[in-house]
Parts: sequence; structure tokens; C-alpha cells
Amino acid sequence: MSAEKDVPALEEEQTTDPRKVSVKPRETNLKVLANDVAERESLSAWLTICAAGFGLISDGYQNNLMTMSNVIFKTLYPEDYTSAVSTRVSNALLVGAVIGQIFVGLMCDRAGRKVALVATTLLIVLGATLGTAAHGANGSAQGLFWFLTFARGITGIGVGGEYPASSTSASEAANEKTQKNRGPVFIMVTNFVLSFGGPLAVSVFLIVLSAAGENHLQTVWRACFGVGIFLPLTVLVFRLRMLSSKLYRKGAIKRGVPYGLVIKRYWHPLIGTCGAWFLYDFVTFPNGVFSGTIISSVIHDGDIKKTAEWQLLLGAIALPGVFVGAWLCNRLGRRNTMILGFSGYLVFGLTIGLAYDKITNIVPLFVVFYGLMQSFGNLGPGDMLGLTSSESYATPVRGTCYGLSAAIGKTGAAVGTQAFTPIQNNLGKRWTFIIAAICGITGVLVTYFFVPDMTGIDLADEDAKFMKYIAKNGWQGEVGEDDDKALIGSYASEEALEEKI
Repeated sequence: MSAEKDVPALEEEQTTDPRKVSVKPRETNLKVLANDVAERESLSAWLTICAAGFGLISDGYQNNLMTMSNVIFKTLYPEDYTSAVSTRVSNALLVGAVIGQIFVGLMCDRAGRKVALVATTLLIVLGATLGTAAHGANGSAQGLFWFLTFARGITGIGVGGEYPASSTSASEAANEKTQKNRGPVFIMVTNFVLSFGGPLAVSVFLIVLSAAGENHLQTVWRACFGVGIFLPLTVLVFRLRMLSSKLYRKGAIKRGVPYGLVIKRYWHPLIGTCGAWFLYDFVTFPNGVFSGTIISSVIHDGDIKKTAEWQLLLGAIALPGVFVGAWLCNRLGRRNTMILGFSGYLVFGLTIGLAYDKITNIVPLFVVFYGLMQSFGNLGPGDMLGLTSSESYATPVRGTCYGLSAAIGKTGAAVGTQAFTPIQNNLGKRWTFIIAAICGITGVLVTYFFVPDMTGIDLADEDAKFMKYIAKNGWQGEVGEDDDKALIGSYASEEALEEKI
């Protein structure tokens, strides 16, 4: 009897004495680990959103860096910096961006968002460093511009890669943390910072110009290029520590992507996002790159500082459109907001183009109307194209389709930049604005017929539909990564498939 009483007493002692307690340590460790992972996931989602903003601000800066640099180079090298050389140096970023958007878009789907983001950051730093240190052999001006072309091309690959890598990551993280406000949050960390890059680049230029003086323009442009080295470094540490989104961990297809089925399912929205992006960049990019040259020609004395001040005002007028678009995207819907923005090209493009000779005699009025045209571009396609391209496609191919859409857009930018000077020389400066109006009405039609409106829809819903679609069409393979992997096959019943996804 005593032995029987001793056993429970011993068990009680083991469960109450803290020195001897053993309360399923494996379960406790798993709970602690799960809580730690949950905290890291929550923090990582917010860091991903913020890092997208800080990363893309360097893109905006690089996109607008040549605006005032073109004016400086024209002043320093009036005979060597011809329109052909200016176009080549400006287009180098665009050609690199097209390459980056396609290949990094594929990389962020196949290798992961984190790998793509770190790669683009390092490429921008490398390209900006080479651009800052650019020299021609024996002081050759032509050698300098070929060096800059090469450096800007490398920068462009990184800048282009940022679009699909940052935007898809930000969209997925925003969907995870604040689905109802996914659109406004996405816009504020993508198009807002990209648009802010214009005023930022001009502000940096004015500060450096004031400090160095107009007699040291070599120092001015190199200092402005040098600032572009440090902007992407601000996010490198965060990107090295980030986690992939839940959507990507559950929905990634890293091998055997059924691209034929992807095109069959998404050809309609691809026409919309690719076509609208081509039209938008065809208008907005050359008008951004050459706006300093345009304003300089309107200001008859061609003063560099005065040109920069008007350029800063132009950027400041264009910026509020971003906020209006962010406010409207949930209220009007993505498609209607984009149509409204393209309509602004039609109205202001025709107004400036048809009254060009008169309106350019009143510089403030010209700059205000020019700024309003760009503001409507920001409000509509500027805000909505990245948003619709990140929402219209399933997670396994989001980076690829986004990158393709952005690459077609940058192709439009390259074509627009290449055609800008011939249009001015052969048709007259007014036609750059009339053609912008034509692109505006074309953009309205493309948006209305081809761009889907995903306002308020959970991105996971499209993922589920996509998985069912490829399974029913005979695709078999692994979906997800690490512990979230699942096998999807044509044999799967709808109920079993729903459990896996």
C-alpha cells in the first residue's frame, strides 16, 4: 500500500518542483518558435512595404537624373553632345531597364523575391558608381559619353528589375497586412516615390549647383551621379533580412511553369497592361527626360539655375496627382481612375499643342499646364498601371507578367525618347503635345476594353482560381516552397485541390 501511495507522490513532486519539471519541452519550443516566426513574418511584411518605397525612390532619382544633366552636358560640350549622343545616353537606362524587367521578373518568380531585390540593389550601386567615375581616354568627350552609356545601361538593369521585384513584394505584403487599403498603400510606396524622384533629383542639383557654382559644372554632375550610389544602399540590410510573403511561399512554382497555359489564361489583361504601359511611357518618359531642355528653350536666356527652378515647379505640380489617384483608386475603381488620367493627356495635350506659340510666351502658364498634364498622368496610368499589373495575375507568374508589362512600357519610353527630337525637328514642338493627346485617347480605349478591375479582391482568390485552372488542364508539379509545398496534378479532385491551396 505504501508503495502505491509513493508513486503518485513522486509524480506530483516531479510536476510541481521547478527543478525537476519537464512539461513537454518540445511542444514549448515549437510554440516559442511559431510565435517568433509569426512576429518575424509580421515585421517582415511591413519592412517589405517600406523597403519597396526606399528602393524605388532610387529608381525615380535615376529616371530623372538626366533631366538637368542633359542641360549641363549641352553647356560643357556644345559640339560633342549632339541630339544623337543625348538620346543614346538617355536611352541606355531604358534599354537596361527592359532587360532588367524581363529577367528579374522571371527571377523573382523562380528564385524568390528576396534574391531579386538584393540583385537589383547591387546592380544600381555598381552602375551609379561607374557613372560617377566615368572618363574618356585622354580626356575624350566621346569616350566619356560612351562610358556613361555603358554605366547607365548597368544602372538601368537594376532600375528595371526593381519594378517587378519591389512592386510584387509590396503588393503581396500589403494584401497580407491591409487588404482593403492595398491600392493606396501600394501607390504610396511605388508611384509616389518614383514621382518624387523628379523633384528630388532637381533639388539635389540645385543644392550642389549653389554650393559648387556654375563655374564647376563637372563637379556638379558628378556629385549628382554620386548621390545615386547611396540611395539604394539604405535598403540593402532590410532586404537581406526580409522573408518571402505568405502568398509566395504557398503559391510559388519554381520548376515547370506552364507558360502556355499562362498566356492562354492571361492574354486579355496582358494586352491591357502592356498596351497601356507602352502608351503612358511613350508620353511621360521623354517629357520627363527632355523637360529641362523644353523649359530651357522657352526661357530665352537659357539660364541653368532658372531652368532648374522652373523644372522643380513642374515636378511639384505633377506630384499631387499621385495622391488624388491613391484617393480615387478604391472609390472609382482601378480602371475608371486610369481612364480619367489618360483623359487628362487628351485635354492638356491638345490645349498646349494647339496654342503652343501663344502659351510659351507666358512661361508660368506653360509650366502650370505642362505640370497638370503630367499630374493627370500620375493620377491615372502612373498610379494604376503598377497596381493593376500586380493584381491581375496569380502569384506564381506575377513577377513575370508584371516585368513583361513594365518592359513593354519601357520599350515605349525608348521609342518615345528616340522619336522625340525628330518629331520636334520635322513636325514642330507643338506636335510632341498633340501626339500625347492622341496617346491619351488610345489609352482610354485600351484601358476600357482590356484592363481588369481587381478593386477590393483578395489576391489569394486569383491564386486559387489559377491553381484549379492549371490542374484541370493537365499540369502536374510542386507548388510553394519549404514547408508549404504541395503537389498539384490533373488527377486532383476539386475538394483535394482546395485543401492544398
